[in-house]
Amino acid sequence: MTAPHHNGNGQRADFAFIARWIAPGTRVLDLGCGDGSLLAYLRDVRGTHGYGVDISDADILACAQKGINAVQMNLEEGLSIFGDDSFDYVILSQTLQTVMHVEGLIQEILRVGRQGIVTFPNFSYWHRRWQILMGHMPVSEDLPYQWFNTPNIHLCTVKDFDAFCEGRSIRVLERAVMTHGRPVEFLPNFLGSLAVYRLSRLS
Repeated sequence: MTAPHHNGNGQRADFAFIARWIAPGTRVLDLGCGDGSLLAYLRDVRGTHGYGVDISDADILACAQKGINAVQMNLEEGLSIFGDDSFDYVILSQTLQTVMHVEGLIQEILRVGRQGIVTFPNFSYWHRRWQILMGHMPVSEDLPYQWFNTPNIHLCTVKDFDAFCEGRSIRVLERAVMTHGRPVEFLPNFLGSLAVYRLSRLS
C-alpha cells in the first residue's frame, strides 16, 4: 500500500472525492481496504454499509477494531465469493498499481458492483518526469517506495487509463485529478499527481 497525501484532519486527500460520489446508505466493498479507514470514513459521513477485503493479518485486525467487517483474501484470485451486483460501489483505492492482473480485476469490480471507483498515482505527473530526467525512479507521497522495495508493478498515467477504459467498453462516469488534495483542471495528465475515477459497465 502507498502512503498518500493527507488533509489537515489526518484523512487521505482522496477520501472526500470518493465520498461525494457515494449515495447515503448504500452498500460498499473496499478492495485492499488496509486498516479500514476509508470504510470507517464513509460509514461516518455517508452512512454506508461496508465490507473490506485485504490480505494482511494486521489490517484485518485493525478493521475489526474499527467495527468494519473485512474478509481476508488475495485479490489476484478474483471475487468469486461475491455475486453479481452485490454492492452499489466497489472501491479500489491506490491499489491498482500493485495488482498483477489489472484487466481481470476491473472486470470483476464491475461485475460485483453497480459502479466502480478506482484511484491511482498518475505516473505522468511533472515531478515524476523530472525525477526520471534527473536519472532516478520517482519517489513521492503517492509513490513512497524505492525501486528495490516497491510493490508497484503496473504504474500508469491518466491518458493510459482513459485509453484502457475506452478499449474495453468501460464507461467513465466522472474523473477527478488532484495534487496535494486540490483538483487539477488544466493539463491534468501533467500537473495532477493522483487520479480518481467513477466507472460503470456500458448498458
